[in-house]
Amino acid sequence: MSDVYILGIDMIKFGRFPDKTVAELGAEAAQMALDDANVSIQDIEGMWCGNLMQASNMVGQQVLQQIGQTGIPVVNCANACATGATAFRDAWMSVKAGIYDLVLAVGVEQMGKGLLGGMGGRGGIPKEGLLGSSTMPAIFAEAGMEHARKHGTTFEQFAKVSVKNHHHSTLNPKAMYQIETPLETVMNAEMISYPNTKLMCSVNVDGAAAVVIASEKKAKELGMSRAVRVKASVLTSDPFTERDLVMPDVNTCTRLGAQKAYEMAGVGPEDVNLVELHDCFATAEILHYENLGLCKDGEAGKMIDEGTVALGGKVPVNVSGGLLSKGHPLGATGIANLYEVSTHLRGEADKRQVEGAKIGMTHVIGLGSACAIHILEKV
Repeated sequence: MSDVYILGIDMIKFGRFPDKTVAELGAEAAQMALDDANVSIQDIEGMWCGNLMQASNMVGQQVLQQIGQTGIPVVNCANACATGATAFRDAWMSVKAGIYDLVLAVGVEQMGKGLLGGMGGRGGIPKEGLLGSSTMPAIFAEAGMEHARKHGTTFEQFAKVSVKNHHHSTLNPKAMYQIETPLETVMNAEMISYPNTKLMCSVNVDGAAAVVIASEKKAKELGMSRAVRVKASVLTSDPFTERDLVMPDVNTCTRLGAQKAYEMAGVGPEDVNLVELHDCFATAEILHYENLGLCKDGEAGKMIDEGTVALGGKVPVNVSGGLLSKGHPLGATGIANLYEVSTHLRGEADKRQVEGAKIGMTHVIGLGSACAIHILEKV
């Protein structure tokens, strides 16, 4: 099997677009990715579309109605917060298997304001708040408190994640917010679920991102100067473990995925130059430093204190601003993360460029569970 490459990739500026349809947002990103690859929809052999909130509405076909109905196969994907990354991975597999030479993956979502998750609807006695909680803020607050119990991680260290990511987003014109948020502001913001204040929760926004994926043969034909090699593509779910049956374990699928991704790529965490990881809450980012092997268990707080994960540090994390400030449109997030890392590997990230970046990692998790990890390499 030959290598597979990202040939074109782009995203719209994340924000709120009540006057546009989800298909219009997806089409805009798709056309931007096609332009970036210098190809047209007539060159594309298959399309994968990630969207969660309108998963039954054939969003991929609606996107094609905007940019050109060429009769290609379309697959619509939904996999919680891993939706966009799953669409990318399935498109990647079709090229890796030799079925197609040039395909398109799109991730798109329109989000309402307010609480992430918390969707109920099951019958029987309501157990919300009696036996744990299924709301995302509660789940990731509990995970953070468990980390604090084991390793002494402090409220201030969790808050520093938000300060870092909001600072990074001031350098990213496609982020929802470009606002500096000092530590005092983060810690004194409205408490959502301790230790996560409002500024330590991801931002619900509308967004879309798209990517053109090519076989080695097609990439060489179209030009390799800005191509990015996909070194590893991994998707996992939770393996069985002995655990508390009330609250989900947000760590195991990432630890399994990281192990498989490093093995597939033939690299280790010490080789990774930047990471876009799933900071749905500030507590989650701290946990994933350890889950992805960026440091030993118990050392995540030290990483944020010493600036290891800030722009200019040893392994910058969420230089885009992350989900905390760039925004988190569920179906688009996975491909938006790939856009950010690809932009650095191409040397095109301007003021937020990670100098000398050769290897980058993207990571998302969807509770339920799914974890997608990709490792990309500069060509």
